[in-house]
Amino acid sequence: MTMSQEAARAFVEKMRTDEAFSAKVTAVEDEAERVRLVNAEGFACSADEIEAVSAELGEHELSGVVGGTNATVGLFNTTIGH
Repeated sequence: MTMSQEAARAFVEKMRTDEAFSAKVTAVEDEAERVRLVNAEGFACSADEIEAVSAELGEHELSGVVGGTNATVGLFNTTIGH
């Protein structure tokens, strides 16, 4: 696993476990701005890497996302959660 894939995995985990962080990220409507925010928060990864990690983890592991919403990283066209 590359460092950027590890960052994407850490980002997805933080989205699952940190309600304030998830709200901050999902509040940004523009995808490019969202990616900049994610990177500025210390997650050096791309939207594509986040999508790949999300797909790899699958719905089962992602069902516990904060609030049980479609907090996405569908921000990056990939839904996390249900």
